[in-house]
Amino acid sequence: MKHDAYPPTRRTVLRLIAAAVLAAPAAAAFADEATVTVHKDPNCGCCSGWVQHLRDAGFAVRVDETSDLESIRIRLGVPPDLAACHTAEVAGYVVEGHVPAAAVRRLLAERPNAKGVAVPGMPIGSPGMEGGRPAPYSVMLFGADGQRPFMRFVGDRAVG
Repeated sequence: MKHDAYPPTRRTVLRLIAAAVLAAPAAAAFADEATVTVHKDPNCGCCSGWVQHLRDAGFAVRVDETSDLESIRIRLGVPPDLAACHTAEVAGYVVEGHVPAAAVRRLLAERPNAKGVAVPGMPIGSPGMEGGRPAPYSVMLFGADGQRPFMRFVGDRAVG
């Protein structure tokens, strides 16, 4: 039986090891960038529901239990009129409130020049606020240029 492949040379093995070592920090940085850090009150059930919504959608989520959300919102620059019951950070963006996973995915895919997205208040039917008849609501994009609608939803379903 003839073998066309030769055993790897020492030089080939060293190149593969060097490539793996150089790629490891980039892979770790991507993993950290894709992780959603959620700042939430330890006693908030709807916040836990939103965390589960993100996990069910495939996001890696780290939870920071805190009762001092106001200082986090100030540090991250969340406008007071967009405040909700939890604040998250992902890939350099702020995600305030019950933002559906589809809007977070779009934010990360499009990478707009903005501080983040928000769903002010606690709309019925939004992720984490299930139960009752879902109300229509907007996910707002906000940043230095002000605020504008980013996506519209009824429940966790994008509309229009």
